[in-house]
Amino acid sequence: MPAIVDRPAQRYVAERATLGIPDFPRIADRLPALIGTLTAHGVALAGAPFFRYRVLHPGMRFTVEAGVPIAGDFTPGEPAFLDELPAGKYVLDTYVGAPDGLAAATEAVLAWGAGEGITWDRTDGPDGEEWGGRLEVLRTNPVEVPDPARWVTDLLFRIAG
Repeated sequence: MPAIVDRPAQRYVAERATLGIPDFPRIADRLPALIGTLTAHGVALAGAPFFRYRVLHPGMRFTVEAGVPIAGDFTPGEPAFLDELPAGKYVLDTYVGAPDGLAAATEAVLAWGAGEGITWDRTDGPDGEEWGGRLEVLRTNPVEVPDPARWVTDLLFRIAG
């Protein structure tokens, strides 16, 4: 059952790509390198890595960021960049299972929100749906838990306001 939670603003370092689902590994595979760069520079990690969906384009394409929360300041080299997740109220739901079930889990949360009368932090932009805070937070390290059926992902959707 989804819950509404308050989240503070959170700085992060990320890389961004616009792609379709078959090409998703291209951005997902950037997370280990980002984490390695941050730890090599002594930057304190401030949470689990995540994917932030910025724009949902027509035709099952999206602009997504692979991000790592950090404590403090850091100026990464390109193509990485520093940004901040906005503070606010978010709907949180936790999904356990392989990534191929995330789309259905996401739809269930969005349907729940519609039933609750929630207005999402999203607008219709020239390239598609622009989201202020739509995240998949990766709570499981696949190296430590190789079975995708046991992976834990927090789905977070920022509420408008």
